[in-house]
Amino acid sequence: MTEKVKIAWVYGLTALFLIANFYLVLQKDFYWLFLLPLGLIVFYYYLISLDKIILFITFLTPFAVNIRDLEAGLGVSLPTEPMMFGVLMMFIANLLFENKYDRRLSGHPVSYVIYFGLLWMLLTTFTSELPVVSLKYIVSRLWFVVPFYFVAALIFKNMANIHKFFWLYLSALIVIIIYTLTIHSQYGFNEEAGHWVMSPFYNDHTAYGAALAMFVPVAVGFIFYPKSKKLHRFFAILAFLFLAVGLIFSYGRAAWISVAAALGVFILVMLRIKFYWFVLVSAVLIGGFIVFQQQIFDKLEKNKQDSSENFVEHVRSITNISSDASNLERINRWQAAIRLYEERPVLGWGPGTYQFVYAPFQRSKEKTTISTNLGDRGNAHSEYLGPLAEMGLPGMLFVLLLMVYVIYTGLKVYKKTANREVKFLTLMATLGLVTYYTHGVLNNFLDSDKLSVPFWGFTAIIVALDTFHLKRETAQEALRD
Repeated sequence: MTEKVKIAWVYGLTALFLIANFYLVLQKDFYWLFLLPLGLIVFYYYLISLDKIILFITFLTPFAVNIRDLEAGLGVSLPTEPMMFGVLMMFIANLLFENKYDRRLSGHPVSYVIYFGLLWMLLTTFTSELPVVSLKYIVSRLWFVVPFYFVAALIFKNMANIHKFFWLYLSALIVIIIYTLTIHSQYGFNEEAGHWVMSPFYNDHTAYGAALAMFVPVAVGFIFYPKSKKLHRFFAILAFLFLAVGLIFSYGRAAWISVAAALGVFILVMLRIKFYWFVLVSAVLIGGFIVFQQQIFDKLEKNKQDSSENFVEHVRSITNISSDASNLERINRWQAAIRLYEERPVLGWGPGTYQFVYAPFQRSKEKTTISTNLGDRGNAHSEYLGPLAEMGLPGMLFVLLLMVYVIYTGLKVYKKTANREVKFLTLMATLGLVTYYTHGVLNNFLDSDKLSVPFWGFTAIIVALDTFHLKRETAQEALRD
């Protein structure tokens, strides 16, 4: 094809596209065809550069809007989830036709925990109370895990992509913070308005607060990052200030607790406390709570402080289980989850089914002013009790095993690496995950892109640094010896 013919084709197709668009806009009031060029560009990058697609989705995630469809048992977040599904299809096609994936990643212990967790999820889908809901749930879980763990871990072999991942989500999140604070200011930063002013980008203040909390260690890490330029440090300080203000006015008590937990783990790391001591102390605290739970609850029931715009009072309300509706509703959901588990302790009721089956397991005396029987107000409010009810005891154990092994891997890489940049990136990702694992005691958001993208992305960062950087350093030391 000559150059003149190519130019003629370009002009001809452009003219045809414009004519079709003007006709559809003027005659049919249809505007979507204007997105065709963007769609073709995105499709082109799906074929030649999947890493750019992953980073593009990362940037879009805070801006995505959830379209709910409760009758089908699943909502869709646009435009990110369809794009993630596209990555999932490309990944499966690559495995089928080329049978190529890095064995170091596929054979990593964290990957094996994920395999077994997904396998158990599939098994409990077959025994589910609502198989269609569970099938949709496991498909949606796959389009989170595959792009942002299995594909992302490959692109994080290049540490520059880790920086891009952090900054792309963080920069978009800052825009959402500015939007949220602007709307919130119109209501005088009222505590009640603080529950919804981040809509439609985040469903409520708990998910919004969880996202902010995850990136606090990231922003702090970039402030002190080795060899960082002054301009980069300035933007990191700015990002931290936005996160701090956003976190305060999110009125998310669970988010505040999770940041405090991350600070506690950071102090333990700086004091070089062994990981097994951390696990042992955690086990003792959990055991102590189980043994003395009645005395603890008796003490907590004396706290009558409800949620408040006064931050000191709002912090005190965290332990109010006598009159605070939010806290009492969590306990109601947890009790229902435990009763669901007792009914089906091994296989559970099926992935994603909790909100549709828990209503009969509520007790009248435990219901609150915000309780519902319609399955339209969220799930078990726990990243641990939710899987317990839906996938039985093995389901919860896989979640706990993933948490322990990811944190262990992160702390191992931090301790053993001699590269300060690897140390910083590992600690930033690990502490970010600590905030989510802590937050997961009180809420669960891994069925949404807003938290799944950073959660699986941070996990992939830790595994990639362990696989491609720590082990490379170890190999180089072995050669020198």
